[in-house]
Amino acid sequence: MERKTKSSKKPPALTPTSFHILLALADESLHGYGIMQSLAAAGLPVGPGTVYGALSRMEQSGWIEEAQVERARGPSGQRQRYALTPAGLEVLRADATRVTKAADLIRAHPVLGRDRS
Repeated sequence: MERKTKSSKKPPALTPTSFHILLALADESLHGYGIMQSLAAAGLPVGPGTVYGALSRMEQSGWIEEAQVERARGPSGQRQRYALTPAGLEVLRADATRVTKAADLIRAHPVLGRDRS
């Protein structure tokens, strides 16, 4: 059985939440609450369980990493910032290309591409 290396794997299609998290981190490192604010501004309001679950999976996949810990008010006294890794940027670019191609197909479709106003 042949093993595939990380670079030979086709990047997965991302969920809208994961796509927008990576997109937000492409601009700057953010903490979880900042990520939730970015998602809400994009029309995807989600709770902490969804965001931190996605962050954990993305960190395990090597797409994001802990950037720094800030002092903060609250029970823990600290706030973790996350940053996009080169592998995460590669996954984000691949999914952006996939989404763009899908949007092009929709625009070209005789029924779906019509002005629906």
